[in-house]
Amino acid sequence: MFRKVLAPLFVLSLIIAAPAAQSTERIDQDVNFRIQKEGMDNSQIMKTMHYLTDVYGPRLTGSPNHENAAKWAIKQMESWGFKNGHLEPWDFSKVANSTVVREGWLNEKATGHIVSPTKDNLVFEVLAWTPSTKGVVTGPAINLVAPQGPLASEPPAGIAPPGGGRGGGPQRLGPTEDEVKAYLAGMAPKMKGAIVLVGAPTVVPFQEVAPAKRRDDAQTKAQYNPDPNAPAGGGGGRQGNNPNAAAGRGAATPPAAPAGPPRLTTAQVNNLINAFVLTSGAAVRVNDAAREHGQIRAFNGTDYDLTKNLPTVVLRNEDYGRIARILADGTPVTLEFNIQNKSFPLGKTSYNAIAEIPGTDKADEVVMLGGHLDSWHSATGATDNAIGCAVMMEAARILQAIGVKPRRTIRVALWGGEEEGLLGSKAYVEQHFGTAENPKPEFAKFNGYFNVDGGTGRIRGGSVFGPPEAAAIVAQYFKRFEDFGVYGATATVSRASGGTDSTSFNAAGLPGIGLGQDPIEYNSHTWHTNLDTYERIIEADVKKSAVAIASAIYHLAMRDQMLPRFAPDKMPPAPAPPGGRGGGGGQR
Repeated sequence: MFRKVLAPLFVLSLIIAAPAAQSTERIDQDVNFRIQKEGMDNSQIMKTMHYLTDVYGPRLTGSPNHENAAKWAIKQMESWGFKNGHLEPWDFSKVANSTVVREGWLNEKATGHIVSPTKDNLVFEVLAWTPSTKGVVTGPAINLVAPQGPLASEPPAGIAPPGGGRGGGPQRLGPTEDEVKAYLAGMAPKMKGAIVLVGAPTVVPFQEVAPAKRRDDAQTKAQYNPDPNAPAGGGGGRQGNNPNAAAGRGAATPPAAPAGPPRLTTAQVNNLINAFVLTSGAAVRVNDAAREHGQIRAFNGTDYDLTKNLPTVVLRNEDYGRIARILADGTPVTLEFNIQNKSFPLGKTSYNAIAEIPGTDKADEVVMLGGHLDSWHSATGATDNAIGCAVMMEAARILQAIGVKPRRTIRVALWGGEEEGLLGSKAYVEQHFGTAENPKPEFAKFNGYFNVDGGTGRIRGGSVFGPPEAAAIVAQYFKRFEDFGVYGATATVSRASGGTDSTSFNAAGLPGIGLGQDPIEYNSHTWHTNLDTYERIIEADVKKSAVAIASAIYHLAMRDQMLPRFAPDKMPPAPAPPGGRGGGGGQR
């Protein structure tokens, strides 16, 4: 799931309550029984997960790992009897609003140690698209902490006054530009050959009550089977994967600045520090992971350009704090790193992996399902999103295994480049379908795309881009699986893209169907972290998800009519052109 930054800030969309269906869908109970038996007794999900994570993970876009995982997935689907398996290339090299040309990147080796005043191993991850060290580098640790401005006269609304406990503290204004430059000038003589910890160590707030790992059944049922007479309300573009996230969260109103020189924002201070560190002669940059219990999230450096980055690591908060405290005592610390990264020019081209079950009398119409195959590199990318790919491969495998003959073609798509901005799915939609305003011939034959990208939790319902009657149809398919906790579907009119690949279809005016899930430990522990591994998958949950999706896919492929669409005069307006997003947010 891409740049849900840094906590999952989901794209908001207007959710329309799906009314009771005007007609009852034909549900083949015999096929549903066979789907459930095959999916629960003969599941291949965990085998698929083993290969995608243990063998081919991590799967950073443009890396050999990602390409090899895509090739393996096609070979596996063909062994199940799927047809037309192939890699569809798309151009990964272009970066919006930049002259940089993206290539593939892989960290091949990385070690780090405290050399003195004690000896110990360090736990860290390397930022993607940053350079290697020149072999083993050893240098003094320097903690570079920018100056702060004066205390604010009043804390913002909702913020405790100065003197709070863990995680609290005084509210301060930013420094002036002169203050920052004077501080950096004083640090300059210490920088050459140093290993630089950038920023004060984060005090991670203590969490008295952990987020719920399961969604409340009553609340979930109310979401996906809403009162048709209730007014429309807001809903998460990620279909409620994180019910514990605060609604309407935004920045608190900043305190009024006192009279005097202009104060810098945090972003402005960081820009000055980044430029200084890059040209200072430092050997390695170290960032604080700023998360509890050894969790590390490492995205990419600045603008995919190795020349604009030092060798950079994200150090677990516990190690970062330890080193900073020793330095604060006045005791010198010596660190050692050996980081070996490799660029892959062939990674300028990336791929989507495609395979399908051909249809019969309506073979030119297509029902799609999929998830993104690429991952970040701190772990093997299990919950984000090998499991989404494995569930969708399994859903289609079940249908192939029980021998059904779908009327429409069922196509599995495993995307690349999702984490860098939905790049693979956007390229596919543009190439095959166009948009409602400028459609290609395949646009009229498209019958819905189901997407999983919310971790290992069982699916609980769907959000369908289209008129309410489209969601009412999908809701009937899912209702059969209420005993699995799957409660229905709602409709959305939002064409904003962001969060995950189903929104690439929505943006084009096509029926993307995003599936909401139980959060489990996704937003709290595994999303983009070094803990995102095979062991975090709940087999019982993902089997149920695959079964419910297989049923919905089958019935949608068998309908006499296509899934209802917005009429041209009712189509929501196209989204504004996207801004220049540079990727996973450099220097994290």
